Amino acid sequence: MPSAAEAPSAPGASEAGVRRVLVTGASGMLGGAVARLLADKGHRVRTFQRRATEGGPGLEPVAGSVTDPAALARAVDGMEAVIHLAAKVSFTGDWAEFAATNIEGTANLLAAAQSAGVQDFVFVSSPSVAHIGHAIAGEGAGPADPERARGNYARSKAAAELLALAADSPGFRVAAIRPHIVWGPGDTQLVGRVVQRAAAGRLPLLDHGAALIDTTYIDNAADAIVRGLERMDHAHGQALVVTNGQPRPVGELLAGICTAAGVRPPAWSVPGRLARGAGSLIEKAWLAAGARGWVHDEPPMTRFLAEQLSTAHWFDQRHTREVLAWTPAVGLDEGLKRLAAYYGNGPARTTTAD
Repeated sequence: MPSAAEAPSAPGASEAGVRRVLVTGASGMLGGAVARLLADKGHRVRTFQRRATEGGPGLEPVAGSVTDPAALARAVDGMEAVIHLAAKVSFTGDWAEFAATNIEGTANLLAAAQSAGVQDFVFVSSPSVAHIGHAIAGEGAGPADPERARGNYARSKAAAELLALAADSPGFRVAAIRPHIVWGPGDTQLVGRVVQRAAAGRLPLLDHGAALIDTTYIDNAADAIVRGLERMDHAHGQALVVTNGQPRPVGELLAGICTAAGVRPPAWSVPGRLARGAGSLIEKAWLAAGARGWVHDEPPMTRFLAEQLSTAHWFDQRHTREVLAWTPAVGLDEGLKRLAAYYGNGPARTTTAD
């Protein structure tokens, strides 16, 4: 079966014709995959990112920041649809930075898009906007909760999602797509950090890695986001969680990633309660050190990260798949095979999904 990036799960551009689409945050792994998939389907794609890029076939790159209304006005000029992925993504950091990019930036883009006559707006969100620290086992997309979401990233994305969905109207349709833990070849966020820390012997399992979690392979996440645009008649006004629909114990997932990269999987365990408490203390110390210019990277543990590694979070996908008329094309095991091929530890990439 072709991958999601090679063939859509249902008719694509033909459903609504060729459209002019702006993709923000296209310099990231997921934003880039979304932009390329749209271009492959024949849409006219303009990308918007902080730094100038060379673009690619069918892509018109524009540099700018979502904090700059004038740059956004130029970016949306002549566009019919927007897919908004640009965001500050970090486990820790100053609230003002998250608010400026994720909340005010989204408000700026919504205003610019409405003024320019954009018809459809896909806000790419995160399931963390509705996660308040408790286990999620087979639930749907709960309401975004800026007050109780865990960490500045989740709280700011929750507030931004509420702004976006509040703008939904017959003439300006808005849908929120929440891909959960996106990973794949070239991923520097999840895969890169897992591999680096495992290689250094600094990647513990929490509670023996028993928590059941779901993830989303990059091709599937990009395909579902594009389907959100194509199925706006059905999706607008809603928040939809997207996953592979294949929950596994977190220890098994980490072992699969490490094996694909050729490093030893984590074998030592720390109690989840201890890690959550330590994560809170480490995060505070890291923020203080960062304010003094002593550190510039991510802390080794935060409370949010400890909760993600020790708490079940997998979702009922039936409503999402019905609304989007979509199923993932690349299964988890096939994704790990492709990751191994990327690291040179497996056979050449296949085209059969498991």
